Amino acid sequence: MVNIWKKLKILMKFKLKLKSKSKKKNRTPVDIVRRARELLILINDTTNVDQATNWKEELGELFADVKSILYGTSEAEPVPESCAQVTQEFFREDTLRLLIFCLRKLDLEARKDATQVVANLQRQQVHSRLIACDYLEANIDLIDVLVSGYEDHLLALHYGNMLRECIRHQSIAKYVLESHLCKFFDYIQLPDFDISSDAAATFKELLTRHKATVSEFLLNNYDWFFREFNIKLLQSPIYITRRQSIKLLGDILLDRSNSSIMVRYVSSKDNLMILMNLLRESSKPIQLEAFHIFKLFAANKNKSPDITTILIANRSKLLRFFSNFKLDKEDQQFEADKAQVVKEIAELTPREIR
Repeated sequence: MVNIWKKLKILMKFKLKLKSKSKKKNRTPVDIVRRARELLILINDTTNVDQATNWKEELGELFADVKSILYGTSEAEPVPESCAQVTQEFFREDTLRLLIFCLRKLDLEARKDATQVVANLQRQQVHSRLIACDYLEANIDLIDVLVSGYEDHLLALHYGNMLRECIRHQSIAKYVLESHLCKFFDYIQLPDFDISSDAAATFKELLTRHKATVSEFLLNNYDWFFREFNIKLLQSPIYITRRQSIKLLGDILLDRSNSSIMVRYVSSKDNLMILMNLLRESSKPIQLEAFHIFKLFAANKNKSPDITTILIANRSKLLRFFSNFKLDKEDQQFEADKAQVVKEIAELTPREIR
C-alpha cells in the first residue's frame, strides 16, 4: 500500500511539472515580461531564502527567454512584432526600475542576460519612437543609480554596460555630461582594472558619440574639464590611464566639431609643457599620440608669444628628439607630418614673440 502511494505522489509531481512546462511554452512575450515583473516585486520584498531561490531560478529562465525574443536564436531571427510587445510591456509599469534595483539579487547568468536585454531595449523602436528614451527622460534618477554603480564592485560592469547603452540617447548623454562627468575622472583610476577600464570606455563614449552636445559642453566647461583632464589623467601615475587619455584627447581635439576647442587648447603654454613631457615617455604608443597633438601646437599660424618662447628655448632638444623619433613600420604620413613639425620649429624666430 505504501508503495502505491509513493507511486501516486511521483506521478502527480510529474504531471504538475509537465503542466508547468506547458504553461511556460504557451506564454506570450507580454506574459513573460509580466511574470518577470511579478517575480522582481516578490524577490525585492521577501526575506524567505528558499522561496527567493526558486524565484531567482525562474527569473533566470524568463530573462533568457526575453533575450532570445530580442536577439533571436541560432535557429530563428527576432520577430519585430514580438520585440515591440516586449519593449512596450517592459516600459509600461516600471519593469526597468525594478530590474535595476533588484539586479543584485539575481544569479550571475540572469544578471548577464538582463544586462543584454536592457542594452537591446534602448534600440527598439515602437511606432517609430525609441520609447526607452522617453522612459529614461521621465525617470532620470535611474541614470544616477547606474553612474553610482561604478562604486559597487558587484554591479559595476553590469551597470556600466547598461549606462553606455542608455547614453546612445542624446538627451541622456547630455544629462550625464552635465551632472556626472566629474566623477569619471576618479572612476577611471579605481584600483580594479576591469572596473576602471569599463569607466574609461563610458567616459570615451560620453565625449565622442554626440558631437554637437560634446562641443557645447566643452565650450561651457572648458577650464575645469581640461584642468581635471591634464592633472588626473594625462599626468596620472598609472600608465594605462595616461595611454588611454592621450589617445582620447587626440580624438577630441582632431574632431572638426571641436575646432574652437582645439584652437584654445593649443594656445596654452601649460598644455604644451604637458605634451612635451609626454613626448619624453619611454612608451612609443604614448609618444606617438602625444606627437599627433604636439604637431597642432607647431602648425598653429597664430602662436601666442608664450608658445613661441617655449619652442625656441627647447628647439635644439626637440630637433634632436625628432631626428631619432621613428616608427617600427614605415609610415609616409607620419614622416611627412614629422618633417613639417621640424620645419616649423626650425624656422621660428624671436621676432614672432613680439
